[in-house]
Amino acid sequence: MPKQEPLVQEGTVIEAFPNAIFKVKLSSGMLITAHISGKMRKFYIKIFPGDKVKLEMSPYDLTKGRITYRYK
Repeated sequence: MPKQEPLVQEGTVIEAFPNAIFKVKLSSGMLITAHISGKMRKFYIKIFPGDKVKLEMSPYDLTKGRITYRYK
């Protein structure tokens, strides 16, 4: 079976937690928990509350995601 593609959403960071975990409010109004992708950790990209981000979510668990891009 082929692997399912992740769902791509945009949202705003609401709160920052330890270990690069964030609470993100999606454009649809849902609140989810998201962590930073490996490339963003590698290049020390900082994310603060209020930043707009793009994230990927698994179609199996819509309460967790991975932040892949921070808008300027």
